[in-house]
Amino acid sequence: MNYWLVKSEPFKYSWEQFTKDGKTMWDGVRNYAARNNLRTMHTGDKVLFYHSNEGLAVVGIAEVVTEAYQDPTTEDTNWVVVDLKPVELLPQPVTLSAIKQTESLSQMQLIKLSRLSVSAVSADEFKIICKMGGL
Repeated sequence: MNYWLVKSEPFKYSWEQFTKDGKTMWDGVRNYAARNNLRTMHTGDKVLFYHSNEGLAVVGIAEVVTEAYQDPTTEDTNWVVVDLKPVELLPQPVTLSAIKQTESLSQMQLIKLSRLSVSAVSADEFKIICKMGGL
């Protein structure tokens, strides 16, 4: 199993809307590194759901339910989407400042590649974030 982090601006697509929908197609990614991460995702992989711009915090855990396929929002075959479902709300959001203050998370792509909207997360980083979030 692999672990990932996806970013969403809450005013565009919040965790609350995600849980209401029950499943979503993660579309609109137009960065090659992020696209390559989407292509690498497998069914069952766990995903940290991060509110960007407002909140700046990991707020929940999702799961990949459909692997990469053509992004239907564009005819350009270079772009793909995956389907995600919500799994669990973190009892306590894990803020970016808390992540930056945690030495064992200092190498996270969230920090090192801060503009990347879909990033890889190590198993240890995933466990630490979950623990910090109250799971």
